[in-house]
Amino acid sequence: MKQMTKSLALIAAASGVVFGVVTPLTASAAARTPALEWTKCEGGGLDPRQQCATVPVPMDYADPDGPKIEIAVSRIPSENPAARRGALLLIPGGPGGDSMNDPSRKGQKLPKKVREAYDLIGFAPRGMAPSTAVDCGLEQRDLARTTLLPWPAPDGSVDATMAAGKRVSEACARNGGELIRHISTLNEARDLDRVRAALGERRVSAWGVSYGTYVADAYLQLFPQRTDRIVLDSNDNADPVLAERAWLAAFEQGAEDNFPEFAKWAAAPGNPDRLADTAAEVRPLFLDLAARLDREPIPWPGANPAELNGNVLRQSMLDAFYDPDDYPALARLILAARKGTVPPAPAAPPEAVLQNVTAVGAATICNDADWPSDPAVYAKGVAESRAKYPLTGGMPRNAMACAAWPWEPKEAPVHVTDRGRSDILMVQNARDVATPLSGALKLREAFGRRAVMVVNDSTGHDAYLDNGTACGDALVSRFLATGVRPAQDTYCR
Repeated sequence: MKQMTKSLALIAAASGVVFGVVTPLTASAAARTPALEWTKCEGGGLDPRQQCATVPVPMDYADPDGPKIEIAVSRIPSENPAARRGALLLIPGGPGGDSMNDPSRKGQKLPKKVREAYDLIGFAPRGMAPSTAVDCGLEQRDLARTTLLPWPAPDGSVDATMAAGKRVSEACARNGGELIRHISTLNEARDLDRVRAALGERRVSAWGVSYGTYVADAYLQLFPQRTDRIVLDSNDNADPVLAERAWLAAFEQGAEDNFPEFAKWAAAPGNPDRLADTAAEVRPLFLDLAARLDREPIPWPGANPAELNGNVLRQSMLDAFYDPDDYPALARLILAARKGTVPPAPAAPPEAVLQNVTAVGAATICNDADWPSDPAVYAKGVAESRAKYPLTGGMPRNAMACAAWPWEPKEAPVHVTDRGRSDILMVQNARDVATPLSGALKLREAFGRRAVMVVNDSTGHDAYLDNGTACGDALVSRFLATGVRPAQDTYCR
């Protein structure tokens, strides 16, 4: 294991994290891409300056002269051409997210100096509408949140999860078309290099968030000399053995990191949604309620599934922990359930959107890395997880559709290396339910001297300009505008 910097070691010690070893692997690719033809974007609520275009890319990069698909892109040009440095790719989370509207929305939260320095570039990853899109035609029950994340049965059984994975895999094989086989993180990174070329940029900057940090990791490994300033926000664990199983496993520690903050809030005097007199009482209250709902679900008309059961409560907890602003909704759900009632069913996205997002998410995760197919592997993992991490009920070690995916991965998972330009600034909240600090520190170690890391003493997912700190925001903004990073890893209080 390579020597960690003193500052990184201090951050690790403060968080109780033990570093792991990451094996390096690199690859490269190059392409010629036609220039873009910009037109007015469709949709409402967009900045009138935002423009849209499409970039043709190979469906299969192993057959570059074969069938093509389209990648939809958007941009708002630099607000000061004289100060323009280049293009800033806004790489979305997911998999199954897009950033088509981000130049008009989150991009406008960037400081003026950053908006002057860059054209802000959004895109829809391959398979995501309005790019060439995929849809698996899944059953309604398989679009439920507690099916999309593999919650086991109340007794820990994985049988229903394995059956759901088989249904999803068979539906994707039947309805997903040829493109479903070529959706992966590495191909998304290759598509982004076609976008870079179409923009006419020799190098490109990027702001990747959540799963978008993993896409950026892939780009940094494939095209290490084509990057300028890279911000990685809310960082995925890039462990090459776990690959994308790591993000699922991360919920174990992420929930534990966040629950004490929720408990303090939920026990605060004067809180209209107060759950208990002391923070120490909130955890057993939650666990007891989840267990009761496992045994006696409450009907919930209009929801999917149409009941509030223990796993729906646990999933609602995870969803609320992404942003402390959502704590009240979780508390109200708990208060209602304790009385045997439910609030109005939460609004769901349009089914076409949910089908598209789910298909891209499943394809990416399953094509990126091989998952075990033996139910016994998951049964053992679920049992261990339920004992050690009761908040998440074994879900983080359960099977997804990948256990029954009909195709083998075409490539090895992304392996992050410390070889390349030193142009990376990582920003991370100390308490992040989806991408916990423990995993981010492993990615930081893998990058070595290529990266500097800013850790916010803050709670929630999405650090920069969202749930982070003024100190962290200022450091990231300065880096994007000037290229100046902190001299060493920094902890922002």
